[in-house]
Amino acid sequence: MPPLATLLIYALAGTTMGLLALRTGIPAAPLAGALLGAGIVSMSGRLEVAAWPTGTRTALEIGIGVVIGTSLTRASLEQLQELWRPAILITVTLVMTGLVVGLWTSRLLGIDPVVALLGAAPGGISGMSLVGADFGVGAAVAALHAVRLITVLLVLPLVVKLLAPLALSKP
Repeated sequence: MPPLATLLIYALAGTTMGLLALRTGIPAAPLAGALLGAGIVSMSGRLEVAAWPTGTRTALEIGIGVVIGTSLTRASLEQLQELWRPAILITVTLVMTGLVVGLWTSRLLGIDPVVALLGAAPGGISGMSLVGADFGVGAAVAALHAVRLITVLLVLPLVVKLLAPLALSKP
């Protein structure tokens, strides 16, 4: 099958599942659905691995950066003036925890330390997968982050709904 046709099938599977996932109401549903759709097609083994045209990955990285960048507004900056202490505490804690969990996982389960460290890093699936691809382990990192992301997207909203009323009722 021509590479462009293969790429279109992956895109169609990802788009279809992304749009279907919108109906679930979970946060970041299109991302999770697209990941699941393209991943299922890829894991089926019926198609060749998608061969992206030269420059496409760079364009997608720029697009992801633009999407994230446009969410940073003046209001974000004003909130950061108030929230800089929690931002630093959360960032340091997550990075240190990611390092500890990554190294521990690598030793305990005998997996590649690069995969374990990037898989345990507190970044998003797209960013960490791109970093992993630079190290030649993008698929493994994407798989670890996909499991984490889907679990967090399904579990955390439920936990917040259960705990938010408790937090609001305390003086």
